[in-house]
Amino acid sequence: AAAAGALQAGGLVAVPTDTVYGVACLAQDSAAVRSIYSLKGRNGAKPLAICLGDVERLYRYCNVNVPDELLRDLLPGPVTLVLQRSEELNKDLNPFTSLVGVRIPDHPFMRDLARACSGPLALTSANISSQGSTLTVLEFQDLWPQLSLIIDGGPIGDIQSPECRLGSTVVDLSVSGKFSIIRPGCALTPTVEILKKKYGLVPESS
Repeated sequence: AAAAGALQAGGLVAVPTDTVYGVACLAQDSAAVRSIYSLKGRNGAKPLAICLGDVERLYRYCNVNVPDELLRDLLPGPVTLVLQRSEELNKDLNPFTSLVGVRIPDHPFMRDLARACSGPLALTSANISSQGSTLTVLEFQDLWPQLSLIIDGGPIGDIQSPECRLGSTVVDLSVSGKFSIIRPGCALTPTVEILKKKYGLVPESS
């Protein structure tokens, strides 16, 4: 409730996810979206993903061209699906692209938080752009002064393991019948297996 309140007030909240620590704000709040870019020193042309609590809500913000079952085979989980965005999504969020990445973390706190907010959350990793992703709240201490709230979920995964810092696997499903891997991330092999073997999608030639 405290995190939802801070987000509704336009704040930035550090949150645990199923992959690495993230920073969230309301995706439909343009001022909060600008704050997240300045917090991270992030290039304005790098898109932010949105985070939702349930697959059903995805249809409101995306134009989906894959079977519902495919979405449910990959979500919730450590995967970001890139789809065509719908008119419902804030025009100031990633205005330079017709696509949007969607995350439904397999993390009960994050899903409850997303459900408690009216619209989608914008979600990015809790680190300065180009620095390593973070698995404990102490690892992003330099961001603390600019955050409204920090939710400490303890260490995520094995902090000694480089694989744990890879973040989600990002896969573009915006072209019917095809997929392309934008970021291999931590779930590449099982994701590709599902897309190819179960759904017969073919890799888009780069």
